[in-house]
Amino acid sequence: MAVCILVDSTADIPLDRARETGVAVVPLTVHFGDETFRDGVDLDGPAFYRRLTSSPVVPTTSTPPPGLFEQHFRQLVTDGATGILAMHISSSLSATFSVSTKAAEAVTADTGVPIEVLDSRTVSAGFGMPAEILAREARAGASLAQLKAHAESLLARVRLLAVLDTLEYLQRGGRIGRAQAWLGTFLSIKPILEVRDGQLLPVERVRTRSKAQERVGQLVSGLGPLEALCLVQSDDSVGDQLETVAHTFWSGPIERFPLGPVVGTHAGPGAGALVALTQG
Repeated sequence: MAVCILVDSTADIPLDRARETGVAVVPLTVHFGDETFRDGVDLDGPAFYRRLTSSPVVPTTSTPPPGLFEQHFRQLVTDGATGILAMHISSSLSATFSVSTKAAEAVTADTGVPIEVLDSRTVSAGFGMPAEILAREARAGASLAQLKAHAESLLARVRLLAVLDTLEYLQRGGRIGRAQAWLGTFLSIKPILEVRDGQLLPVERVRTRSKAQERVGQLVSGLGPLEALCLVQSDDSVGDQLETVAHTFWSGPIERFPLGPVVGTHAGPGAGALVALTQG
């Protein structure tokens, strides 16, 4: 075994695809009252969104404990990893990066195996797509130093533009940020948001979902030459709509990332995003 890539579950890489590409995933947790579910393990996207829209209980999310990260790091070392590159959801949105860093320091001190932990400064496929690229390079024999340098380059070139059906879930989850100013304006607006420099920033307000998705396509197509493009979907219908928009300016493959329970707790149903990797 060579260098291993590890992410937390907010990268929204489906577990079967993670196993296939060799990406290790540490699950965050979703709580519905006293019930606890591991993100993507005990509760998948479709079941989560059905519950989200029907349950009177407002779900909450939590970061994995340090012991869980230690467990995953140590297992990878036991399996023969010569190094580990971990990438996590923006530290401005979650404490996951901090917890993972402390666990990595403890495991490295005990085993001598180097572990690099990166703050992706983004979310979902914003670091899920880079993680899959890096995992393929790791399997081809890239060193930890090479992978870290490429990871930093990839993350610096990622742009994530999302369309939400409502701001309700961001508001009640405490992640609404600067979009707070849009509350109470138009009940039917579809907000376009961007994750930039680790922050969730408002971009524009559009009256309908289809128009908002078209506008996201225009914004992404204006980024210049792209190296890769993927989409994030809360359901297949949203994904189909975004893929149609994307194909108006992009002829390459478009991988889909399901918006998992933890990120979906804050984004809500009917959410989707285009994630572009611009050329260096």
